[in-house]
Amino acid sequence: MDLGIAGRRALVCAGSKGLGRGAALALAEAGVGIVLNARGAEALERTASEIRDRFGVPVTPIAADITTDTGRAEVLAQAGDIDILVTNAGGPPPGHWADWARADLQAAIEANMLTPIFLMQAVLPGMLERRWGRVVNITSQSVRAPIPELGLSNTARAGLTGFVAGVARQVAAQGVTINNVLPGLHATDRATALDTRVAAAEGITMAEVARRRMETIPARSYGDPRDFGAICAFLCGEPARFIVGQNILVDGGTTNITL
Repeated sequence: MDLGIAGRRALVCAGSKGLGRGAALALAEAGVGIVLNARGAEALERTASEIRDRFGVPVTPIAADITTDTGRAEVLAQAGDIDILVTNAGGPPPGHWADWARADLQAAIEANMLTPIFLMQAVLPGMLERRWGRVVNITSQSVRAPIPELGLSNTARAGLTGFVAGVARQVAAQGVTINNVLPGLHATDRATALDTRVAAAEGITMAEVARRRMETIPARSYGDPRDFGAICAFLCGEPARFIVGQNILVDGGTTNITL
């Protein structure tokens, strides 16, 4: 399918690995130039080179912490005019509600709620002026069905979801769409970190942890970041112009809800 976005320019956050990398690859395959952001310079350069070699699109890697004021300012200054924004940041650590201090909550809200909001505030005016834009926020399945041990993530991402619900309806008439994509467990570093924690706590192998988790997923596997990226790219395309303010689950059927 031709997404009709060749020649557009996208900023993809946390794009060197995992789900962000999947989104960057899919957008590049559609002919989109990529401004690629991540904290780790080595992995960032590796992914940037791969995208250039495979798809021949311009790639601007920017190593910076997008969750800080300084990092955002650096990325936005180098990025220039952006047609497509994919927000993404690593989720906060799991834990127990009684153990989280103010600093833990503030860090989660800063990374997973305020950072995407500030990025949208920075790029939406230009999109509205040009009367075209796409924003895809990578959030979590916990938005639809909170996960007890991921309370920090539940809290921050729910706030972002509420913000998007209002703003998406305010900008759609100017050709700008904003949607959230809610991943379940995918084969990423995040899944490895969660599985490692469980394996250590229960004294079992990583393979056993993965087997147990997959038993809870109707699709009986972890998701593939490449498939996830294709969904993000579709939401950025012309055929998705009528999808506005939605929370799209990509979780293999894990979240058992009807609405």
